[in-house]
Amino acid sequence: MKIIVIGAGHAGMEAAYAAMKMGAETILLTMHLETIAQMSCNPSIGGIAKGHLVKEIDALGGIMPRAADATGIHFKVLNRSKGPAVRATRTQNDKVAYRNYLKSFLEKAANLSLYQAMAGQIVVRHGRACGVRLTHGEVLAADAVIVCSGTFLGGRIFIGSASYAAGRANEPPSLLLAENIRDLGFEMLRLKTGTPMRLHADSILWAKFTPQPGDEPPLPFSMYTRRQVKNRVCCYLGHTTPEVGRIIRENLQLSPLYSGKIQGIGPRYCPSIEDKIVKFPGRERHHFYLEPEGLDNKEIYVNGLSSSLPVEIQKLILQAIPGLDKARIMRPAYAIEYDAIQPTQLRASLESRQIGNLFFAGQVNGTSGYEEAAGQGLMAGINAVLRVRGEAPFILDREQAYIGVMVDDIVHGGVDEPYRLFTARAEYRLQLREDNVFERLGGHALRLGLVSRMDHDREMRKLSGRRHLIKELSKARALVDGKSQSLFKILQRPGMNFAGLEKLVGQPLLKKKDLSDISYIEANVKYEGYIDIQKREVGKMRKMQTTAIPADLDFSAVSGLSREIKQKLSRLHPATLGEAARVPGVTPAAINAISIHLTLKYRP
Repeated sequence: MKIIVIGAGHAGMEAAYAAMKMGAETILLTMHLETIAQMSCNPSIGGIAKGHLVKEIDALGGIMPRAADATGIHFKVLNRSKGPAVRATRTQNDKVAYRNYLKSFLEKAANLSLYQAMAGQIVVRHGRACGVRLTHGEVLAADAVIVCSGTFLGGRIFIGSASYAAGRANEPPSLLLAENIRDLGFEMLRLKTGTPMRLHADSILWAKFTPQPGDEPPLPFSMYTRRQVKNRVCCYLGHTTPEVGRIIRENLQLSPLYSGKIQGIGPRYCPSIEDKIVKFPGRERHHFYLEPEGLDNKEIYVNGLSSSLPVEIQKLILQAIPGLDKARIMRPAYAIEYDAIQPTQLRASLESRQIGNLFFAGQVNGTSGYEEAAGQGLMAGINAVLRVRGEAPFILDREQAYIGVMVDDIVHGGVDEPYRLFTARAEYRLQLREDNVFERLGGHALRLGLVSRMDHDREMRKLSGRRHLIKELSKARALVDGKSQSLFKILQRPGMNFAGLEKLVGQPLLKKKDLSDISYIEANVKYEGYIDIQKREVGKMRKMQTTAIPADLDFSAVSGLSREIKQKLSRLHPATLGEAARVPGVTPAAINAISIHLTLKYRP
C-alpha cells in the first residue's frame, strides 16, 4: 500500500505521518526540503477554537502539538477567566526551530520518504488516482494521492502595483498542477490571504508598548510532552493612530485589493489593515501585537498589520505609530492570491466525489490557518489508508470534535471566503472542550493504530482519576451557611470554583493537578444539567443524521421541494438526511418532505 502526499506544509506533514503510522508506505513531496512545515504567516500555534483543534490532533496521534511544545517560546491560555468551553491554548514559536524539528521528526519516521520534487499531474485511470507525474517527467505510482498544496496553486503575490507569480514570497507557484486539477473537472475558487511586515527588533522602541507575558506556570499542548515548557520571550500590544487611517485612506487606490488587481476573496476574520480602515470608519485606532519570530533572529511579526500596500506606504504607516517610527522593515507585507477547490466536491472523508482515491486537505479546500490545515491533513491521511484497505471511512460528527465541525462545514456548506474555525461554529461546544479531548477521541486513536497502548493507558489512568474524584464529590459533604451539602452541589454554586472548594475542606482534593484537570472537573459538575440536555439533543440529531437516502432516489419526484432545492440535492446527492439538512438553502420543511417521501416509498 503506497500513499503519495503532495505538499509538506501543515496539512501534508499530518497526512503523511498518519498514513505511515497506519502501515502505508508514504512519500511526502515538497518543492524544498528546507521549508517543510514552514510557518508562512504568524509564528504561533493555537488560539480560540484553533487550540481545541491542536488538542484533538494530539489525541489522534498528530505531530503539530509536539512541535509546538518543543519549540514554544511563549505559552498562554486564552480566555482563562471564562468558561472551560472557550479556554484555548496558544504558543508563540521559534519558527526556524519549529521547521527544523518537524523536518528531523519526519526524516526519522519509518516507512516515510521525503522527496524534493514538484508535482505536475495527478495520474488517473478508470476513475481513480493511481500516481503523480512530476514536472521533471518521473512518474510515481500510488494507491491513493492526497493534495495538500496550500497557497501554491496558481499563486500570485501583490505588493502595491507590483505582482509576480509565487506560492509564497520568493518561491515558485504550482502552475501545472493547478491546470491539471482544473482539467480533471474540479470547480475552482480564487482566494486571497496576506501577511504583515517583519521588523528588526533593535529598531523598535519597546517601552511604547504594553507587555503581554506568557502564563506562569506555562502549560504544554501535548500529552507526549514530559519536560516543563518555558516562556522565553514577551509579546507586546500596540495600537495604530488616526494618522495611520489618514495615510491609508489617501493611498487606498494604491492597494491592489481596492484597485481591482486582486480578484480573489480575502478572509473576513483576518482582514488587512486597509480593509479594517475601510470597513470600520468610526474607529480611530486598531490594535496589533509585536511577536518575536525566534530566539536567534531579530525578526518581529506585526500581527494585525497585514497589507498589500506599496512598501513606501508601509513605511509611512510605521512612521505614524509611536515606537515604530524608526522601525526597519526586514520583509515587506504582501497579499497572495491562489486557487482552491470548492470543497462541496469532496465527501466527508475528504475524498473527491468524482475521482476515487484522490483526497484534498488544507488551504486547497478553501480554509485558512495552520491548525485547520493540520486537522484536515490528519483526517485525509487516515481515510486514504482506510479507502485503500476497503474499510469504512473515519468521520467525526459535529458533537464529537471541532475537526468534525470544520469538515462538515466545508464539505456540505462550501466556502465563499477563506474558512476559519470559531467556537461559535459548534452547536455542542460545551462538550467540545480542550480538557476532555482524550475522552472524546482517545479510543479512536488506539483503534486506528495512531497511538500506542502504553500512551493510551497512561492517559486513561489520568481520566479515571478525574472521574473518580467527581464521584467522590457526590459522597463527601461539608457545611455551608449552616447546612450540610455534598461537595458536588457546593461546587455547582455560583462563584464557587475548585480552588475555593479545596479551601473550604482545608485540604487538596487532587494531589497532582493542572488547569486541564480542574477545568474537566468544574465543567462536568457545574454544567451537568446543560451537558445532559445537549446529549439528548445529540441523540435526536444522530437519528436524523443516520437516516440513509438511497443512492437511486430521484429528488425531482419528491413533492414539496422547490426547484432550487431539487437541483442542489440532485447535484450533491447527500447520503443521509443529516447531510441534506446541512446543504445551504435546504429548509427543515424540505427535510420533513424527504423524510415523508422515504417513509411512503420504502416502507415494508
